[in-house]
This record gives sequence, C-alpha cells and structure tokens, in this order.
Amino acid sequence: MSLATATFDPPHLLVYPFSSSGHLIPLLDLTEGLISRGLSVTVLVTPPNLHLLQPLLSRHPTTTMDALVVPAPEPVSSPKHRLIHRLRAMREHHSPAILRWFASRRNPPVAIISDFFLGWTLHLARQLGIPRIVFSPSAAFALSVDFSLWRDLPKNEHPQQDDEYAVTLSDLPNSPSYPWWQLWYFYRLFVGGDPVLEFHREGVLANLDSWGVVFNSFAEIERPYMDYMEKRVFRKGRVWAVGPLLPPPADGGSTTAVAERGGSSSIPAEDVVSWLDARGDHSVVYVCFGSRMVLSRKETAALAEALETSGVHFIWCVREDGGNSGRAVAEEDSGAAVPEWFEDRTAGRGLVIKGWAPQVLVLQHRAVGSFVTHCGWNSVLEGLAAGVVMLTWPMGADQYSDAKLLVDQLGVAIRAHEREDRVPNPAELAQILVRSVDGSIPERARARELREAAVTAFSRGGSSDKDLDALVEALTNLKS
Repeated sequence: MSLATATFDPPHLLVYPFSSSGHLIPLLDLTEGLISRGLSVTVLVTPPNLHLLQPLLSRHPTTTMDALVVPAPEPVSSPKHRLIHRLRAMREHHSPAILRWFASRRNPPVAIISDFFLGWTLHLARQLGIPRIVFSPSAAFALSVDFSLWRDLPKNEHPQQDDEYAVTLSDLPNSPSYPWWQLWYFYRLFVGGDPVLEFHREGVLANLDSWGVVFNSFAEIERPYMDYMEKRVFRKGRVWAVGPLLPPPADGGSTTAVAERGGSSSIPAEDVVSWLDARGDHSVVYVCFGSRMVLSRKETAALAEALETSGVHFIWCVREDGGNSGRAVAEEDSGAAVPEWFEDRTAGRGLVIKGWAPQVLVLQHRAVGSFVTHCGWNSVLEGLAAGVVMLTWPMGADQYSDAKLLVDQLGVAIRAHEREDRVPNPAELAQILVRSVDGSIPERARARELREAAVTAFSRGGSSDKDLDALVEALTNLKS
C-alpha cells in the first residue's frame, strides 16, 4: 500500500526555500517528487514568489500540498553585505511565524528541508525537536569546497600583493587548488577581518551539523564528492543526490511549462523555436549568464565583436539592468546594452533576447550545439541534460568550482574567460565560438555521454530515482 492510500496521516515536511528563483525553482521540483511519492508538504513562501508555487498548488489537494505564506522582510537599504542582512531579517521575521504555525498543526512536520543559505534553521528545528535537512542547489563539489574553506579558514597574508596565491584543499578528492581571486568574495572579506560575515560562517557550520543533505545533482558526475560528504561530513545514508531537477523535455511534456520556467520571455517561445527550426543540428551558440549576472560595458562589447567576427549562428540573452549581481563591477558600468551596430551586422544569423529567455527549451533544441554560461549550477545541469558543449565564463561564488568540474574533471566544456578584472580578447573568443560548434571536438562526444547519464539517473531505477526513494524512506521512518 502506498503512503498516499494509507489510512494514517502521511509524513509531513516543511520546505523552506531561499527566495531567489535559482534556489527556489529546483526545491519546488524536489517538492513535486516528494508529493508524488506520498508525502505531505508545506512550502514556506513570501507573497512575491507565491506565483511560482501556484502550478504545484493547482495540481495537488491541500491535504498533500499547502503554502505557508509569510511576509517578506523589509528591503535591505545597506548596499554592503545585502545578502547577509537579508538572511538575518528572514530569521528575525520568519522564526516566530514558523513556531506559531507549528504549534497549531494537528500533523506537524517531521523535518525541515531548507536551503543551504538558511543554516540558522538548524537551531529552529532543534527548538521544534525535529531534524533539519540541507537542500543544496549547488554541486556537491562546490559545497565540499565551501565547507572546507569555512571550517579550516586558510588565509593569504598578502592578498593585495598576491591574488594568485594558491589555496589547495588537500582534504578533498583530487585536492583542488584555487588562486586567491577565485575564492568567494565573502570568504576573502571574512578572513580579512570583516565581522559582519560571522553570521554567514555560523550558517555554513550549521549546515555541517545538520541531519542530512539533498543535492540537485547526480552520482555519475560527482561520486567522489558524494562519498566525501558521507564519510567526512554527514553519516552514511544521509546524503541524497536527486538531480537533475528539471521539467520534462518539451517533446514529452508541456512546451509552455518548459518555456515559462521561472518567467516569461521577451520573445514568444514559439518564435524562438521557429528560428531554431531553420538552423542545422548543433550549429547555434546559446549565450546566457543567468538571471543575476551582468556583463560590464567592455565585456559586452568584446562578446559582441567575437560573435560578429566568428560567423556562428547564435542566441544571446542580454540583461540590460545592473541588478544585484554580486559582481565587483561598477554599477554605472554594468548591464550594458548590445552595441547599436550589432543586430544589423548579425541579422539573419543571430537572435537577441532581452530579459528572461526560455533557456531549457532553447538548450533542448537539436540546433543548439554550445552554451556560453556563467556556470551557475542550474544552468550547468540544464546544459548537461541537453548534451551541449559548455563554454565557461564564471564570475564568482561557486561558479569557478563548477567550471573546474566541467573542464578538468568531466571534459565536457571549454574555458572561454575567467577573470572579471580583465576583458576577453575578441579574436580569441571568436575562435573558441567557432570550435564549439565543430562536431568533431572531444567535448561534444563527452556531452552526449553525460546527457545519457543524466537521463538514466533520473529514470525509474536510476541513481537519482533510487536516492529519492531512499530520502522518502528516511523521512517516513521519522514519522514512525
């Protein structure tokens, strides 16, 4: 008998995402999988993000799927450490609301699954007497690096004079090494003496002390780091890789659902598809730097020149607002529009999308052969699942680790650019673009292999499917 048809109340979970779309969407995908296996889930959400929850709410009865809508904290006025202040405000505003809600429930949650930014929820879970499970929207490799850094605190005594100073994490598989400038900006500030960031370190250490961790990843690409997490951080059986958490392919599901994943495109999805339909297989370069990252004016100009001189077919998703990208780019120099001449000179072989792009739909199209990406983990998984060659252009946070995994360990990507204090050479970048759509490069064969591995992992009986079953079993045992 399945949990859904049992006469007793199914195990009830509280799912608490971080309110950025890149964190929230994959956790909602996980929520769908948990509900489909008979669990009851309440998702904590603020009013601005309630629309992202509506599809789930419409598909499931309130007995198995519900929303706990809590007010969003007041916008942070301080320009420095905006994320840290936002996380503090979430704790202060949401903890009392969750405690009151929990006390009123006839069937209260047996556990909290919360985003890795919300390490403070470990203490909340302990107040409630239930386990807290970390949800990582990042790779196991990147989180291993993060844990190692914040636990051991390696330092560079002269960061201003030597930003190439190498930090080697010998406790991790493959002993990855990073120049100082590639470490996350928050980490460099903290070891440099910034006390505000102690709150972030406390959150990371709380993650290390949590009951278990769920990764939006799959074992076939990260087995050494999953094993590291089981042996060195959590207990055996407390690490679950359940990805890639993606919508069903457009040819097997709803094209509209895939196209509007996270937002609406400035160009109708059917127009984008029609444009791609007219191109040859693997001939198009897709360029997108995610929902938050923006290029400087000089970077935008260099990329435009490279695309124009390369002669490749392309789709370029452009953000023209500076936003809150977290990059060390002057506000007046970020979010630059494409040069005025660009669209005229590339007419017929290029498509510029301003704002949100239907990325999953684009990547899954047979015409797309390569993907210029900032290496955010959601984008990486979408690229792997589509079987495209990736051109890495990391800009901060965990993106350098993701690029290292793609290029050095998986062999599915080519380095396009790295340092944000330097502008790429347009001629060299153009050559990389041309090479990326060459069907004979080894990265393309490897991309096809990993696409099959991703499909297999999430298919019935695959590694991620089994891990999702194991997660449900562990949560069910908490109920009993």
